[in-house]
Amino acid sequence: MKLQTKYFGEIEYEEDEIITFPVGLFGFEEEHQFLLLPFEGSAATLLCLQSVATPALAFVAMNPFSLDPGYAPVLQPKELSQLGVQDSQDLGFYVLCVVKKPVADSTVNLKCPVAVHPATRIAQQVILDSDQYHMRHPLAQFGRKEAAPC
Repeated sequence: MKLQTKYFGEIEYEEDEIITFPVGLFGFEEEHQFLLLPFEGSAATLLCLQSVATPALAFVAMNPFSLDPGYAPVLQPKELSQLGVQDSQDLGFYVLCVVKKPVADSTVNLKCPVAVHPATRIAQQVILDSDQYHMRHPLAQFGRKEAAPC
């Protein structure tokens, strides 16, 4: 299948690459299908969460463990059940990045990660029940000021 994307122009993808959000993303509840596309040269730590239905809708996402290896999201039992797993460690996680100028002022939302079941490709954006994480962590706090990829 072909898709016009926000950052990569026209791409080809397979149906089994689609990540499905049964309830959408916060503020975009009508959007249910996305692709995770890595930005070139990012070693898959910086990605584009591209809507399949709306070509102009794409979010910059990051692998949170590349920023903070100690990141430890824990989902509630209901969320785990909705995703079809027993433990948060059975999921893949991505955090959304708000890109600013200069790039060092960009932030990541560690409080509301996107959790993805790798086998079923079902995903959900969740709000972590922890005061440890916030919605606007500056990228600079992770020591990536010069190399901040988003």
